[in-house]
Amino acid sequence: MSTPLEVAQRVLAEQPFSQLIGTRLTAFAAGSAELTLPLTPVLEQQNGFAHGGVVSTMADEGISFAAGSVLGASVLTAEYKINFLRPARGEYLVARGRVVSHSQRQAVCTCEVWSVTDNGETMCAMAMGTVVVPAKGGSDGE
Repeated sequence: MSTPLEVAQRVLAEQPFSQLIGTRLTAFAAGSAELTLPLTPVLEQQNGFAHGGVVSTMADEGISFAAGSVLGASVLTAEYKINFLRPARGEYLVARGRVVSHSQRQAVCTCEVWSVTDNGETMCAMAMGTVVVPAKGGSDGE
């Protein structure tokens, strides 16, 4: 029998973009999720920081996997807002998503994205978003 973490890791493995950049799901429990991403030069922008799109992707994944922990595997991000707090640089990024409130079809979540170096962790972004269970028949944008 698979654990919830193993099931969620299989869901992540089915996402080609997440696999392309190297995202890993390291923790998954009711109401929370943690993902990591090794920072490689191909994920950087011209000044040597993690590209904003990469940081944003980690925030979206943290939000959606946290929501999936209470809504199930078939969810879609309806919206999110991100604040970039400082440039992300280091060995890897950690995204920690948490459910703030949820119903049977919707979850509001936050996600902190941290850059990690030998000296510790630095929060580089904070996001908040809404994740929904898509309606049957595709009326939620499928």
